[in-house]
Amino acid sequence: MSRRKNSAYEDPFARKESVDEGDIQDAEIDYQSMEWCHDRRNNFAGYSFAAFGTCEDWSRAWTYYTCWTWNNRNLYRMDAGEILFKPLKMGAIGREFFGAAQTIFLIFTMASHILTWTICLNTITDSATCTVVWAVIGLVLFWLFDLPRTLKNVSFMSIASFISIFSAVMISMIAIGIHKPRGNTPLAATTVLPFTDAFVSVSNIVHSCFFGFLAEMKNPAKDWTKALIFLQVWDIGLYIIAATVIYVFAGPDVTSPALGSAGPIIKKVAWGVAIPTVRIIYGHVAAKYIFVRCFRGTVHMTRRTKTSTLAWTGITLTIWVIAWIIAESIPNFNDLLGLISALFASHFTYTLSGVFGLFLNHGHWFDNPKQIAQFCANWVVIVIGATVCVAGLYSSGTAIAADGGNGSWTCASNAQ
Repeated sequence: MSRRKNSAYEDPFARKESVDEGDIQDAEIDYQSMEWCHDRRNNFAGYSFAAFGTCEDWSRAWTYYTCWTWNNRNLYRMDAGEILFKPLKMGAIGREFFGAAQTIFLIFTMASHILTWTICLNTITDSATCTVVWAVIGLVLFWLFDLPRTLKNVSFMSIASFISIFSAVMISMIAIGIHKPRGNTPLAATTVLPFTDAFVSVSNIVHSCFFGFLAEMKNPAKDWTKALIFLQVWDIGLYIIAATVIYVFAGPDVTSPALGSAGPIIKKVAWGVAIPTVRIIYGHVAAKYIFVRCFRGTVHMTRRTKTSTLAWTGITLTIWVIAWIIAESIPNFNDLLGLISALFASHFTYTLSGVFGLFLNHGHWFDNPKQIAQFCANWVVIVIGATVCVAGLYSSGTAIAADGGNGSWTCASNAQ
């Protein structure tokens, strides 16, 4: 997102100078305002644990760290694609390709949140109205919440988001433990799954907004590791505890999302508590990238001009409308997540992180045991990313084809 103009390459975050156009001392909008506690993320667990376990969470920790290292050693943020392709004289192509890929992925993820919203409202209200109506209501609400132009303002909503999802998971765990919907269905230490089911689950557990968050942190060189540690401790802990308990008592037929396995009354309570978790952060990051590409280097970046206000409002509304159309066209929660994650997020989470690591250490891959270990780790995540992409696309495409057009653009309920 930004180009730092200070010459201190070793510490590009030592002083705050510019987002895109000179000194920001008098700017109305300060983009670099996030502390480490604002930088957070939630995950999706139950069904994936039933299918595949939790090992992918550990590999993601390495990719997060690699992205931070890349950011810390370069004077650029969201132009990582440009840096990678510059030695090939294709910097502009790399910048536009990766920027477009991330934006498309984020819009598809926004569609999955609209879909989650419709499931939530249909479940709570016993399908009191048409699903398309719920989707339109969600579209309007998410757009309104995306109107703030800085991640710091949007990140305050993450407090409610974290509390709500944690509470919903605890409610679901307790209810499922009491209700025991698994009955006498035996559990197996290992599960033999169809290839498509396995890789749809694997594809779901990925993320791509690293550089958007890093670009708006006050001091990413110092704070990113704290945010990473906080994330992974809660992330992995919640995965292991919640997903294990839910799987033990709900069995292999646990729904996705897992809140649907909590029983007819409690699942409504859990869904109600979980409403703030239906996030708008992806819409903000996607809109911010488009906005910066349009107005980089102009006064509209850091001033609330009429042009910038209308442009931001129009961009956010447009991408949410596109997300709504996608959500209505692919109404299966798992299929949609698997498709978009395999196509785009597999590379942002794994492949590119490995490439970043190799790029940063080029010429020193085998200098010492530590460098050799990093070289091997980077190639492992590259292979993981390529595998998730190819196998995930095949699996998601097969699942979508099997489901057909059932449920697309219909008032039929998708309640759990």
